[in-house]
Amino acid sequence: MKEIYLDNAATTAVRSEVIDAMQPFLAEIYGNPSSLHTAGQKSKRILEQSRDEVASILQAEPNEIFFTSGGTESDNLAIKGFAFANSDHGKHLITSSIEHHAVLNVFQELEKQGFQVTYLPVDHYGLVDPEIVKNAICSDTIMISIMLANNEIGTIEPLKEITALAGERGIAVHTDAVQAVGKIPVSVTDLGVDLLSLTAHKFYGPKGVGVLYKRYGIKLAPLFEGGRQERILRPGTENIPGVAGLATALRLAARELDSETASLSTMRNRLEDGIISRIRHVTLNGHPHKRLPNISSLNFAFLEGEALLLVLDTKGIAVSTASACSAGSDEPSHVLQAIGLDPVASRGTLRFSLGRNNTPEEIEYTIDAVAETLEQLRQLSPMRETG
Repeated sequence: MKEIYLDNAATTAVRSEVIDAMQPFLAEIYGNPSSLHTAGQKSKRILEQSRDEVASILQAEPNEIFFTSGGTESDNLAIKGFAFANSDHGKHLITSSIEHHAVLNVFQELEKQGFQVTYLPVDHYGLVDPEIVKNAICSDTIMISIMLANNEIGTIEPLKEITALAGERGIAVHTDAVQAVGKIPVSVTDLGVDLLSLTAHKFYGPKGVGVLYKRYGIKLAPLFEGGRQERILRPGTENIPGVAGLATALRLAARELDSETASLSTMRNRLEDGIISRIRHVTLNGHPHKRLPNISSLNFAFLEGEALLLVLDTKGIAVSTASACSAGSDEPSHVLQAIGLDPVASRGTLRFSLGRNNTPEEIEYTIDAVAETLEQLRQLSPMRETG
């Protein structure tokens, strides 16, 4: 049976070049980078070389790069760390209604601790209107957190406009760029953000390692206590194999960005055109143009998306109904509801997220597989079309 992986927004396969880059630091160069002896300083050297490389690609300074365990920790450290360190300047925070739960749940927790949070609506494309952001700002606002690109529908937010108006008022801006890095150009200088989160496993690096960019001068409180690693902000022995893998994966992604974008966009468009032309009542979720090149969120009316997912799985095709972090939840997608889908209709959505290992032949196979099974499933669905 074929194995076609179309869930790259959940995680990606680790590239062979990345595995090769990590290997020496698993068995040969394994000293603790905080140790002063030669073995430790070998590890320290690759830690700082990786930091330099990540900083260069993001157009940041090396002392603005902090290694973490992944996107969730980076989001928590950015948002909680800033809120706790700057609460004497205000306790009002702004975010959007379609953020990843690694962001939304942090804000909900901060509300329990006395902070006020404004959750901004989005339009039917999933876009945040900068004018609505402007109107939400008050004298007590200290932070805005808006994702760079949505993980479920792929919509890219107008972040530069938001950072411009925030900068005029001295408000810090954080962005969850987990889905965007490796898919579109990401420069902290160009975006004008103060804090940015990313994780390696979304761009063919290892799981369990991420980055928080913190602009120099921004105050953060650590999430936990420990040693002096990562300039005290993120204590704990650094994951040297993971850091080496992250830097290698990011370098390769940056080098191949233009060609990968073109290839992914072509296959994604063919997938959408093929499905929509052959199947009735299929609509695209998200913006048709302002979106990532690899994500296609399609709504199939009169159908439970999970049923189609399971049938596709028997044919060797891996897709998702929402983000991986929401898998298994009975709750409808908060993203799809925010763009105007009712809870019943939102359950008919599948997310196809393509990656560098997919081929045009796999896309054609997927189109055929979806078309062959969907009408049959609709006949069995209690939501089927009538009249």
